Amino acid sequence: MTVVESGSSKRVTGTRMLRREDPALLTGEAKFIDDIVQTDALYMVLLRSPMAHARIISVDSSAAKRMPGVVAVFSGSDLRGEWLAPMPCAWPVTVDMKNPPHYPVAADVVNYVGDAVAVVLASDKIAAVDALAAIDVNYEPLPVVSNLEDALADKNLVHPALGTNTSYVWNLEPDKAKVDSAFASAEHVVRSRFVQQRLIPSAMETRGVLAVPHPYGGEYTLFSSTQIPHILKTMLSLTVGISEAKLRVIAPSVGGGFGSKLNVYSEEVLALTLARKLHKPIRWTEERSENSLATIHGRGQIQDVELAADADGKIMAVRVNLVADMGGYLQLLTPGVPLLGGFLYHGLYDVPAYSFTCTGVFTNKTPTDAYRGAGRPEATFAIERSMDALAKRVGVDPAEIRRRNFIAPEKFPYSSAPGLVFDSGNYLPNLEMALEKIGYKEIRAEQERRRAEGSRKHLGVGLSCYVEMCGLAPSKVLGSLSYSAGGWESATVRILPTCKVQVVTGTSPHGQGHETSWSMIVADRLGINTADIEVLHSDTAIAPYGLDTYGSRSLAVGGSAVYLATEKVLEKAKLIAAHALEVSPEDLDYQDGEFKVKGSAGKSYALSSAALEAFTAHDLPEGVEPNLEATVTWDPPNFTFPFGTHIAVVEVDEETGQTDLLRYLSIDDVGNQINPMIVDGQIEGGIAQGVAQALFEEAVYDESCNLLDSTFIEYLMPSAAEFPSFELGNTVTPSPTNPLGVKGVGEAGCIASPPAVINAVVDALAEFGIEHIDMPASPEKVWSAIELARLSGTRVD
Repeated sequence: MTVVESGSSKRVTGTRMLRREDPALLTGEAKFIDDIVQTDALYMVLLRSPMAHARIISVDSSAAKRMPGVVAVFSGSDLRGEWLAPMPCAWPVTVDMKNPPHYPVAADVVNYVGDAVAVVLASDKIAAVDALAAIDVNYEPLPVVSNLEDALADKNLVHPALGTNTSYVWNLEPDKAKVDSAFASAEHVVRSRFVQQRLIPSAMETRGVLAVPHPYGGEYTLFSSTQIPHILKTMLSLTVGISEAKLRVIAPSVGGGFGSKLNVYSEEVLALTLARKLHKPIRWTEERSENSLATIHGRGQIQDVELAADADGKIMAVRVNLVADMGGYLQLLTPGVPLLGGFLYHGLYDVPAYSFTCTGVFTNKTPTDAYRGAGRPEATFAIERSMDALAKRVGVDPAEIRRRNFIAPEKFPYSSAPGLVFDSGNYLPNLEMALEKIGYKEIRAEQERRRAEGSRKHLGVGLSCYVEMCGLAPSKVLGSLSYSAGGWESATVRILPTCKVQVVTGTSPHGQGHETSWSMIVADRLGINTADIEVLHSDTAIAPYGLDTYGSRSLAVGGSAVYLATEKVLEKAKLIAAHALEVSPEDLDYQDGEFKVKGSAGKSYALSSAALEAFTAHDLPEGVEPNLEATVTWDPPNFTFPFGTHIAVVEVDEETGQTDLLRYLSIDDVGNQINPMIVDGQIEGGIAQGVAQALFEEAVYDESCNLLDSTFIEYLMPSAAEFPSFELGNTVTPSPTNPLGVKGVGEAGCIASPPAVINAVVDALAEFGIEHIDMPASPEKVWSAIELARLSGTRVD
């Protein structure tokens, strides 16, 4: 379906254009949530539970209410009846899924450390914070559920009324007999258990909200540092009970999201509810330490993975059993996140039989939800670690085991065993390019030399070949998975009378560079300068229809909508030009802002003339309405499937357990690239986050479910100093699913990098007989594994 046309003799797409958004961001001119001036706003702060599971016996706020500057204090009991419905969960993955009611402020029981128990409103933030200390809450401690094994056993219950900690069990097993037969006849069976540790998303800007009631008409404007202004508007209307027609949601400049702002949070519901209740603007800004408790966490899984293979290592079946940590409640997408990877535990390998089961369980921890990659990093880690284990079992190099199992290019479009149709792919050239560029043979030779010399600094090289599904669509498929929203996206392109262009998009960027990329798409098709194009977004009054930005969907879905709207408005301009030139529209070519009659050197009509004529409407063709504007809502026929090969080279010091990342190379295939500079930036950021999971980051809880690393003193977020310069390259396999031939890129680096790094660490430790290191591979873990290998005599000399 790739039909990209250009109306410009000098293409803009495919060039490394600087982002137009950056000057305002770099000079402090961009307005984030805290930059919005609202002089009469009340400051909202929340008292959060220090206990992971407890019954609220009483809340005494009398002293707090008397403090200077305090306007109001509310407990959960005080606010009963203020909302139409509990906090929304938009993905009921099974008909019998258990979803206990969750309200913005707990009234009876708290279920994780950080659960809100009271809210203070004051004339300034300092007064509000001071008042928190004066609120006296009496708790009755309840037994906690601190890990997934205990959650499955139901020894203690997070929500006793449910009778179980299990929220749901979701199965995907198209042919059980085929899977069982494959394992029964397999020459090799590889069984592995992997742990996906919890991660704290840690966006540069914490969350914030400002709810402003208007004096007349019952209207409200809500500013939020969100990824999803359109979805938030609908969900707030349903939860709070304010007419959607009376509610405007604006996402100002947003300092990163990574999925953590793809949610409807208690503070947004509270701010809007209290603005209605008190007829005053309400604002709240999250503290950094608060962010680690009150914003969702990512990952949190135990993965049991089995591969069945023949004597040559050709995979016959994959069987996966997943236990996923929901946390204390279900947030917007919590139950569905593990299932986004449920179709991809076979990776980019030709696997005829497949079984996947996910059990979602409650624990007394911060709720989990989407974090960059959302299910796909977990799936890729499991299959890529298992592929290395299979290579060892068969006795071949990790690269060779992958070659033997890739889906052949002639099989595309490929119908996978789990039920997806991979639209395109050509995996082997991508792998071979990566191996050549990294100098794979030379690294292996250096590794052998070090081992022969008895070096205490061990070299390791790790591969990760990945495929992901992104561009979440089509809507019918999402509906079949019980997802509450669709997968379409909307765009409007209007050419103003002076031939300047406005693009209105339903996507909501927060660092992805949509203003730049969308202007490049339109500039190419219209043959005009990108400076003449304005891109409007993230305001539901300006862009009333949209499904926002997440899941690497924006370009494949939103960008395609922009392209198709541009085509539509250009067709209308062609009708006006043909009428003026007294020719048929089919007789016209278009390039560089002019319609020209085919075969005639002199007859032409400028786009600017068509724009002015459409505005004056003095001599329009019969049936053509005034103004040049077109809207397209694009619902793609399929997902897109980017892929690639990442290679990590590490050095492990056996005396300290320290792992140093020496080199990191990625060869990614994201289809056609609109702006390679933006592509590189997205890949590099994703790699950094994935390497952070592999080596540094983990949300650590004690047995009482207290978070032990809630600040950056304890939570190891790496800086640029911990990374080498990443080496990037690409192959191009256009997607036939959309008119631009593009795929997603925002999550690719985060998906591929964790297994590449851990495979490299395990490879470095192979002579010790070490077969796995759990993430993060900290110096302590690595050193302990080496010492255990020495004591047990498993070192291979």
